[in-house]
Amino acid sequence: MPSLKSHVVSFVLRYSRKQAFSSPENLQRWIAYARKTENHQPPVALRSRLEITTRSVDGFPVYEIAPKGGERKRILYLHGGAYVFQITSYHWGLIADMADRLGFGITVPIYPIAPEHDFHAMFGMVGEVYRQMLDETEAQDIVFMGDSAGGNMAVVLTMMAAEDAQPLPSRHVLISPGLDVSLANPEVFEAERYDPWLGIPGGLEAVRLYSAGINSSDWRISPLYGDLSVLPKTLLLTGSRDMLTPDNLIFAQKARAAGVEIEVVHEQGMFHVWPLIDMPEARRARDSIVTFLTSDTESYHAKAGELALQRTGRGAPAHNLAAPSRF
Repeated sequence: MPSLKSHVVSFVLRYSRKQAFSSPENLQRWIAYARKTENHQPPVALRSRLEITTRSVDGFPVYEIAPKGGERKRILYLHGGAYVFQITSYHWGLIADMADRLGFGITVPIYPIAPEHDFHAMFGMVGEVYRQMLDETEAQDIVFMGDSAGGNMAVVLTMMAAEDAQPLPSRHVLISPGLDVSLANPEVFEAERYDPWLGIPGGLEAVRLYSAGINSSDWRISPLYGDLSVLPKTLLLTGSRDMLTPDNLIFAQKARAAGVEIEVVHEQGMFHVWPLIDMPEARRARDSIVTFLTSDTESYHAKAGELALQRTGRGAPAHNLAAPSRF
């Protein structure tokens, strides 16, 4: 059963953030307001816990987060925000928690966003960030992690790297990714009714602003239609009250059919990018991420099963928990 806090957050989202996605005009107004208040810098409190340095790529900041004990592997974290909003304190909270718990270095590009920039500028910048990471770190020690639009970008970036015959990352962690914006799946329209955050009209406007005229069914915009066989081991987290979930579950099925090892956390009652919010369901989701990134496949399945039993005291179906379930 969803926690009380998750119900409160859902209520607040429905009467605040969802308004931004209710129409193209509302999204434009929210973008204009955001530009006056956004601040991409990590919160001051993080600097006392982690070593943080900044550099520039293509004129945009890139933060390097290093845990105090050194690093074993590196994560390229691509933040969400519908391609039009900047990184937030919620993203930084997740990033700091992952750095603390994993001991991985985390690279966070503050990539160019729309409408001031478009698809080509975004991927030109993050592509260069990845190439620079490869100069310093073996691909087998690199993980792509992204939420929402950032999850889309993680998949597209891997597909682009494959086309260019570049080494590919070892794993993906995709948090509520947007993997198909073509609206080809009629289940999305029904799912929108129960989503307390996202809406189709504003979402389509965001896609229009960043896509540089590329068709919405092109794999560069909707990677569901790309070559999924090039993808690495993947952990996909998606909630039952997220309008993106119907397409995420299709993606998982298609990826598995293409030979990709993919685990799905399908959390009942959860909304878009819930692992970013401080609440019980988010803590479970973060546990799943840590387990996935610190275990091989066999031990990951064993630990996931143990967690499921601990949470319920019996063998409840995994898809009703935060433990990965297959679809």
